[in-house]
Amino acid sequence: MRITELLKRESIGLDVAADSKEEAIDKLVSLMDAGGRLNDKAGYKEGILAREALGSTAIGEGIAIPHAKVEAVKEPGLAAMVVRDGVDYEAFDGSLAHLLFMIAAPAGGADVHLEALSRLSTLLMNPGFKENLIAAKDKDEFLKIIDEAEVARFGAPEGADAGKDGQASDELDGNGQTDGESAGKGKASGGMGGDAKASGGLGGNANASGGYRVLAVTACPTGIAHTYMAAENLENTGKKLGIPLKAETDGSGGAQNVLTREEIAAADAIIIAADKNVEMARFDGKPVIMVPVADGIHKAEELVNRAVSGTVPVYHHTGSEGVSSDSGNDSVGRTIYKHLMNGVSHMLPFVIGGGILIALAFLFDDYSIDPSNFGKNTPLAAYLKTIGEQAFGMMLPILAGFIAMSIADRPGLAVGLVAGMIAKMGATFANPAGGDVNAGFLGALFAGFVGGYIVVGLRKLFSKLPKSLEGIKPVLLYPVIGIFLAAVVTTFINPYMGMINDGLTHFLNGMGGASRIVLGMVLGGMMSIDMGGPFNKAAYVFGTAQLAEGNFEVMAAVMAGGMVPPIAIALCTTFFKKKFTAKDRQSGIVNYVMGLSFITEGAIPFAAQDPLRVIPSCIIGSALAGGLSMAFGCTLRAPHGGIFVLPTIGNPFMYLAAVVAGAAVGCIILGFLKKNVNE
Repeated sequence: MRITELLKRESIGLDVAADSKEEAIDKLVSLMDAGGRLNDKAGYKEGILAREALGSTAIGEGIAIPHAKVEAVKEPGLAAMVVRDGVDYEAFDGSLAHLLFMIAAPAGGADVHLEALSRLSTLLMNPGFKENLIAAKDKDEFLKIIDEAEVARFGAPEGADAGKDGQASDELDGNGQTDGESAGKGKASGGMGGDAKASGGLGGNANASGGYRVLAVTACPTGIAHTYMAAENLENTGKKLGIPLKAETDGSGGAQNVLTREEIAAADAIIIAADKNVEMARFDGKPVIMVPVADGIHKAEELVNRAVSGTVPVYHHTGSEGVSSDSGNDSVGRTIYKHLMNGVSHMLPFVIGGGILIALAFLFDDYSIDPSNFGKNTPLAAYLKTIGEQAFGMMLPILAGFIAMSIADRPGLAVGLVAGMIAKMGATFANPAGGDVNAGFLGALFAGFVGGYIVVGLRKLFSKLPKSLEGIKPVLLYPVIGIFLAAVVTTFINPYMGMINDGLTHFLNGMGGASRIVLGMVLGGMMSIDMGGPFNKAAYVFGTAQLAEGNFEVMAAVMAGGMVPPIAIALCTTFFKKKFTAKDRQSGIVNYVMGLSFITEGAIPFAAQDPLRVIPSCIIGSALAGGLSMAFGCTLRAPHGGIFVLPTIGNPFMYLAAVVAGAAVGCIILGFLKKNVNE
């Protein structure tokens, strides 16, 4: 697929006027929609704004590339807009954006469009390309400039007469090969289309012996644009400095231009310009520089010079499968948090799926048949509750297993899973079958860290074994010794974890009305502090852990607090219209659905735009909802679902009143704090 296949004439805007970043996004989204690429315009815009909330997609030097990969996209596409007077797109270098490309990528399906998107990102780094597009007189000339540049850089489409284009490509590569030969090498290396340089061929950037002094890996979270722009800029900079450099791209379609073992062995240093985890074990013993992907775009010359300076520290792999660009600077607390979140993120599908099935079992059961067997009195209810209990019961082993895997890679998974199961069983040395103690969530959490670090220790211990025994480590030594040691430590610690867990449960059960209300207010408020961050996750994990202990009021307060922020913002955009722009009012409608569905993250774009007013308003509203839920004695057996699990909530009408009251208070406070906007 070529760039011009993704960019329709209807999605091009030339000489457009935009006074703000928000207006530019609105016009680009409309251009994208005009090309028929979207099935939900508002949903796509939400995706764009969510990406912008993480950091501006302006790359500096007059270019911005907003993008989103969401369900709202019907088919992949591009929209382009020229703002000759420029628009402030919050670029790091303070420059105004004159050329904007918006990318729409579907959340699922084939990735045939990724090659064209990577080519566009590559071309934008070439001198003169941006200027020619900005100066285009009409849409046909705009498309022609792109098409000619793509042919010159990557070769003609398959089956076309590429003689002339091949010559141009040969001149660009400077390696004396025909375009067909260059394309062949590019494909042989798993690269993008027929570009040898970007795809693993020599491309004029290798030294005389065919090797590279510097290697690079580039990766961004979406893997659509910045990944390829950083790779292209690093390769171009290496060529300019006379330093042979090859860059591997870890994009949405997988790794391309993959570095070979021989190339790694011969290289002076490795540059990792990435904002997500990349495979690092292969670089053990090599000098490695780790920076954000943006540095590959903006600080390429500094990175290349540093790579060949001889002062880069040597990297030693410690067992983690992937290491992100900032991993070397992580504090102990940050490292522990990342391991914990890896376990929690894998645990939540079991908690949510199992918990909602259990809640549905109570909904479809008849309490009057046998109150002591409520939830399993009817065949349907019994089936739902049995499946739900099995799924819910896996949450503790899964939590421990993936914490251990985050610490020690794949060998840690089995060790952590078994240790988590030992914690769930409550096994002791006096009763290995378990049942005497309730280690619960805390026991499984501890077991995960124990299992992971035991495997790390075994790695170091067995590193002194002969290489002939390397093959038996992951299949025999790690699982057998690791599982045994982790089980022993977990069994030893289970009684102490059980005491802590039982003490917490008794404390919660013994709390009076006022103290329980305070607990509900604290948990509800925490759900709004960072709306998906550490505070939010801590409150949610505490609520789900208390589900297993039968404290259903805690989960009810947590969900009430999490539903408030999007609903409060939606109400505010409805009743305080002068406080918001037209686009914000449109986005506010979507937040009704997100809030009612218990998706707190719907409030993030608004909080990012105006945190000093939005976040305090939401915290107060959420705290009120959580406190009222506790005061009304509301209970919730499902860990998610929002209004859709209302029939399963104890005291449902008062629970709904608590959420409405919290959202209304948050709305009113926000309405008074915000100033009128002048559109």
